[in-house]
Amino acid sequence: MRGFLSSAVGVATAAALSLPLALSTPALAGSAPAVPAAPEAPASPVSPVSPASPVSPAGSTRSLPLVPIGPTADRAPSSGIPGMSTAPRLPETRGLAAREVEKFSLVGVVWDDAATPLHGHVQVRTRSARTATWSDWQDVETHNSEHAPDPGASERASGRLRGSTAPLWVGESDAIEVRVQAEPGTAPAATRTARAPSRLPTGLRIELVDPGGAEPAAGPDGKNTGAGTGTEKGAGNPVGDDKGDTAAPAPGMTMGMTEASMANVPLAPLGAKEITALNKADATADAVLAGEGSVAATPYIGPRPRIVTRLGWGADENLREKTFVYTNTVKVAFVHHTASGNNYACADAPAVLRSLYRYHVVSEGWRDIGYNFAIDKCGTVYEGRAGGVAKPVLGAHTMGFNTDSMGIAVIGTFTTAGPPAAAVKSVAALTAWKLGLFNRDPRATTTLTSGGGNLYAKGRAVKMKVISGHRDGFATECPGKLLYSQLPPTRTTSAKLQGR
Repeated sequence: MRGFLSSAVGVATAAALSLPLALSTPALAGSAPAVPAAPEAPASPVSPVSPASPVSPAGSTRSLPLVPIGPTADRAPSSGIPGMSTAPRLPETRGLAAREVEKFSLVGVVWDDAATPLHGHVQVRTRSARTATWSDWQDVETHNSEHAPDPGASERASGRLRGSTAPLWVGESDAIEVRVQAEPGTAPAATRTARAPSRLPTGLRIELVDPGGAEPAAGPDGKNTGAGTGTEKGAGNPVGDDKGDTAAPAPGMTMGMTEASMANVPLAPLGAKEITALNKADATADAVLAGEGSVAATPYIGPRPRIVTRLGWGADENLREKTFVYTNTVKVAFVHHTASGNNYACADAPAVLRSLYRYHVVSEGWRDIGYNFAIDKCGTVYEGRAGGVAKPVLGAHTMGFNTDSMGIAVIGTFTTAGPPAAAVKSVAALTAWKLGLFNRDPRATTTLTSGGGNLYAKGRAVKMKVISGHRDGFATECPGKLLYSQLPPTRTTSAKLQGR
């Protein structure tokens, strides 16, 4: 920083930053010298923001636009040359002043164009609804495009997709402050000049997600308006005989809840909140439900772990699209972390999942939650995207490699924090069972065809480990280096559970 300030550019930038601001906010870590810090709590709280959708039990999402903050290029003194100034233009900065809002528990930033990346820093601080204390500034992971439907997929072509950061779980909060600053030199290449300002994507807004209660709400007519018919086919794979569209809803269940639950029959009865664990011998019968033929054709199936169903964690089936989409098989299990932080208790995991689900669908525009499974820090396994836990459900977890794969997300961030042993153990157990249904050896490699991404061109055949990390298919830090380092022993454990 000392060297920066000794330069002419640094002096000019510092001078520009000393100008009075309409909204004072601390500087981003590693950015130019700090502007005056915001108070630890707003001196005069504003009125709460009205919810954009009903609150508990269905949950809600509130979207607030981020406005320009800090010094702008217009404040730089003129050099006397048209179109030029004596001071460099500073990176674009947008944010939201500290303000009270309706209660929320998860945040993320979205913008208009899903194809436009956000090159910059995003930070938030929130006020606890329970203690009335403000958190420190927290970083929000900005590189989230790798968690998305494949290019060319119908889910991406819906016109609803938005660019987004990773979501961040902050716990029950009632006030927020936001700041987003572009990295230097991120103006569009076509317009970039030596003094071009760094730009942020258009339409930036903060999403405030309330997970609601555990029981999803029905539609105005008492039925679930987002009911899945279970009749859509994907990649040539038939849905199967247990579509669920012929069964009457169980008492207290909406049609959509029935459809999602029916996709897991006969692993569990209709309306079950969990799928019970089975030993290795009994779990071999699950291969028939997976559509892989006879039990004899799939001799290496690990014990089935206990799985909390969508009904069990309170998924609101009003949110997702009606149909289920399947691929041909499951060849690879991609392991992820949600990058939503580790500040949650195991009892909070269903609420975290409801928030992630709402963020994926309402804020990002996906058809359903992106992951096929989630695992919390205590090792509990949860059903993710609807369509049946034993079936090859098409997810939106590894852009370019969603076809013929499944995504398992460990809830948390494992870049500098190690994953809990219970969670790693459950990754091994879940992959031993699910990969076994499709006769996959967790220690082996296989080939997937890229659907397009930042590592492999569309159509390229890529050799993958049967248990891979997200970073193996996309240039990303996911699943965090400390979780990624656990994959080699996980492969070994998974294979042993299969009896190999």
